[in-house]
Amino acid sequence: MQLIKANSNLLSIIEQLARKIWPVAYADILSQEQLEYMLTMFYSEEALISQLEKGHVFYLVQNNLGDYLGFVSYELNCELHKTKIHKIYVLPETQGIGLGKLLFEKVREEALKANQKAIFLNVNKYNNAQHFYNKLDFKIVKEEVIDIGRGYVMDDYVMEVKI
Repeated sequence: MQLIKANSNLLSIIEQLARKIWPVAYADILSQEQLEYMLTMFYSEEALISQLEKGHVFYLVQNNLGDYLGFVSYELNCELHKTKIHKIYVLPETQGIGLGKLLFEKVREEALKANQKAIFLNVNKYNNAQHFYNKLDFKIVKEEVIDIGRGYVMDDYVMEVKI
């Protein structure tokens, strides 16, 4: 497995992965309409370019055959001395083999280099990914309801781990 820092040439891979992962990850949480709205809002090429321009860093995980299996995006100093993981996803069929942890460890390594004190992220209150974050010692620090337009909200926990 290798991690590849994504530039604008690889954004279409991230969008393709999101379109494979999200329908499985959020099937029991989001309506089809909200799912499509959010994919367009967060994963269209324009949205991803905007995120890069705002300082989000993307890494893709690739196997030895050249297949892309997942991705992470993060932002150093999103809050004072804290890094935010904006996205961390792996293909459903690859869950449980350590790819998520590999992606998290890359963020942790970069955050430590930048003298960050913690890493935080938002997770839907009904998303099973919370169990993964608990294994990485993330703790719930607050709840947030974020209006994303069209009558949709993200009903999340903010989870954080000290580093």
